[in-house]
Amino acid sequence: MESSLRVPDRAGLECPVEDVARGLLNALLVVGGRIGRIVEVEAYGGADDPASHAHRGPTPRNRSMFASPGTLYVYRSYGLHWCANVVSGAVGSPSAVLVRAVAPVAGLESMRRDRPRARTDRDLANGPGKLCAALGITGSDDGADLLDPSARVRLVRDDVLAPCDPVVSPRVGISVEVERPWRFRVPPPHAGAR
Repeated sequence: MESSLRVPDRAGLECPVEDVARGLLNALLVVGGRIGRIVEVEAYGGADDPASHAHRGPTPRNRSMFASPGTLYVYRSYGLHWCANVVSGAVGSPSAVLVRAVAPVAGLESMRRDRPRARTDRDLANGPGKLCAALGITGSDDGADLLDPSARVRLVRDDVLAPCDPVVSPRVGISVEVERPWRFRVPPPHAGAR
């Protein structure tokens, strides 16, 4: 499989965050032998989006959001779970796409070992914290260049294209700007998180 994978163009990640989010559907996150196909995402803008971690400017926690497109932004949610985001937009113009769910493609035994409470393979990575646990993404990965072929965590594409007509809905798990239709999912039967 590795030979058929290609790195996305960085310039394609400098588009408006909602376009980047749509385009990330069906891309692959690769962490060693673990591979997950992105099936659900949420877009977060910068200064114009009160739900974004970058809304109030740079902090030690969100510094990766201000880096180049294709940077991995990892943060701890409610002190419990790691969450992974793909930074988009130009350097200094923060926006990011939260990866909400992946469909496991390879490395299932490792994923099952790290997610022993998952009842089915679909449950291994059908939420932002679950997918980080299943893929082994942690805070030490924050700031990684996802487009660097030598990086531990990589974003790649194969021959499966982003859907032309993804499922679109408002974002979840936030208390402001909930009405923005910036949650995108691969249509069933491949949909991930609930």
